[in-house]
Amino acid sequence: QVHVVESGGGLVQPGGSLTLSCVASGTISSVGFMGWYRQAPGKQRELVAFITRTGTTTYTDSVKGRFTISKDNPKNTVYLLMTNLAAEDTAVYYCNVIGRMIGSNTFNDWGQGTQVTVSS
Repeated sequence: QVHVVESGGGLVQPGGSLTLSCVASGTISSVGFMGWYRQAPGKQRELVAFITRTGTTTYTDSVKGRFTISKDNPKNTVYLLMTNLAAEDTAVYYCNVIGRMIGSNTFNDWGQGTQVTVSS
């Protein structure tokens, strides 16, 4: 079993910063993909950023230059540093982790989400 847990959401003023964290725990052998998605009210879930096993990062256009994704491999943890936040960044942020468990089974698990609200 693999569990994915996000933390770090909250209320922040426009222009402020937040760092989200996501930890994957369980019988994990390797992690190939760690990504952050978000879903605003009335909108579809969208991919915000992801990082691969080799450290390659990709961002959606709206967050380029403002958000930074990074990871700590030994801790199976991924971070999302969000700066210069705007009201349109308000959403529930979800973490998705894909990898391989000990015993060779693959996994693709999601966290429960963490709310980010940007408001004055």
